[in-house]
Amino acid sequence: MAIRMIVKVPDPVLREVAKEVTKFNANLHKLLDDMADTMYDAEGVGLAAPQIGILKRVIVVDVGDEETGLIEMVNPEIIEADGEQLGPEGCLSIPNLNGDVRRADRVKVRGQDRHGNPFVVEATGFLARAFQHEVDHLNGILFTDIAERVYDISERDKGGE
Repeated sequence: MAIRMIVKVPDPVLREVAKEVTKFNANLHKLLDDMADTMYDAEGVGLAAPQIGILKRVIVVDVGDEETGLIEMVNPEIIEADGEQLGPEGCLSIPNLNGDVRRADRVKVRGQDRHGNPFVVEATGFLARAFQHEVDHLNGILFTDIAERVYDISERDKGGE
């Protein structure tokens, strides 16, 4: 396992549409392991493969809920979405910016595990937000594209507001 470099804006790979995964092998398993290590090292709650320069439809999510823990998903697809929430988002690929983003409050996401077995996750609240954010990355969409308001958090971190 290894920590990979996180790609930052304006790297064009973040605007590409990721390709479907068709080979479920040791290379995919290593990618998933490295993505989880990278996400945890960066203190994130989700990471999509394009964020480490890999144009594959692979995400990892862990919002800190002991019940769900780490969720690895290959070829994720949001198949249901309803309700609405407006809340803050940040991104490991866009340091020092946050934004208020309107998302569905409940989603159902279909994907595959590291061995190619299909499964579905139903998520609400923060977990639903994380899934939508990461699936957007697979389609070349950044939270700043859809945020109602974007704000610099670096001043707050330096003792400002």
